[in-house]
Amino acid sequence: MEQLTGIQQFAIWVLPVLFAITLHEVAHGWVAKLHGDNTAKMMGRLTLNPLKHIDPIGTVLVPGILFMLGGFIFGWAKPVPVDFKKLRNPKRDMAIVALAGPLANLLMAIGWALIAKFAIWLSIAYISKPLIFMGYAGITINLVLMLLNLLPIPPLDGGRIVAGILPARLEWKFSRIEPYGFFILVALLATGLLGRILGYPLFLLQKAMLGFAGLL
Repeated sequence: MEQLTGIQQFAIWVLPVLFAITLHEVAHGWVAKLHGDNTAKMMGRLTLNPLKHIDPIGTVLVPGILFMLGGFIFGWAKPVPVDFKKLRNPKRDMAIVALAGPLANLLMAIGWALIAKFAIWLSIAYISKPLIFMGYAGITINLVLMLLNLLPIPPLDGGRIVAGILPARLEWKFSRIEPYGFFILVALLATGLLGRILGYPLFLLQKAMLGFAGLL
């Protein structure tokens, strides 16, 4: 794929990033609603309007800095509020609600692959080229967010899933890690371990998605 300018790259990545983060959070709230908790709906967070979900630091500052540095791009939105006590089966449903976010990212990656595939078939340069680049960006950011959130570190989704399947005694001990979860993630990023942990699974999934889209 040809080299893009910084402005072109930003224009290509902004929509996939916003959709990836927004739909990830909406998925949590929507699945929580299905299992008995209407908190997100009552607070107006079951919306595709990205302005309702943008976190100035996680959605704008962090991804922007990482993008300019050419590093491992990730970010986050304002977490959709979930009152686990209102879920019909709090322990089981907590894991299901947590899984909904990464699953939404996987479905979006597939969706962007289909868009890229359609753009290649369409073969109209001024339409196809931007869609192909955007499809590539959408595949990449969604796979990164899916894998990142599946790390078994509370309060990431992977940590919630692990807590939901552990016996009560072990769950309590595991959950004590949560106040340090963000610092663990920053340490993994700063030392380069995050890239090593996610690199190979990301490579395999990205290769499969790009192959399906016809971008390889």
